[in-house]
Amino acid sequence: MQGNKIVNDLNFPDTDAHDGADDHETRTQEPRLWRDDGWTARVIKNGDDDGWAVEMIKDGEAEPALVGPWTMGRDKKNPKPLDSAAFFTLVKTASEVLRRHEQQLHALLHKNIKVTSASGLLDIKLDIVPDEDNPYALLSACDEFGEQLAQVRVGTGFKLTMQSATAWIENDFKKPA
Repeated sequence: MQGNKIVNDLNFPDTDAHDGADDHETRTQEPRLWRDDGWTARVIKNGDDDGWAVEMIKDGEAEPALVGPWTMGRDKKNPKPLDSAAFFTLVKTASEVLRRHEQQLHALLHKNIKVTSASGLLDIKLDIVPDEDNPYALLSACDEFGEQLAQVRVGTGFKLTMQSATAWIENDFKKPA
């Protein structure tokens, strides 16, 4: 079946068609569809207006990492074709969007505060475990050498602040109420 492509009503190659090659080796370079380096760029009709948009989908993901406006061609009706430089820029931008989402999620789930106590500088951490059935958080204390001094399970609503960390230390690391 190599060389044959299934085409849908919009003249886009069928994304489910597979010629048996490894997905990472599949490379498509068409005016409205590029696949390479684990990414797919697809030029689509912009549902909000008469223009065009491009979506970037990372292999294995159901949703696009990036959707943005796409330039009209010279005829002012059809989209400008994708090219190597545009694809490279789109991959870089979409990768950065994913990286920022990961950083934001990490910041939401992991917090830490440095607290000076009678026993020295302590690193107090709150790590939220987003389990679907039973989410929880772990509150832990480590000394300046990284050795864990205490760890307790707390609710996901626990707020790690300098005041709550200090109170936990002063209460001999007993589970906060």
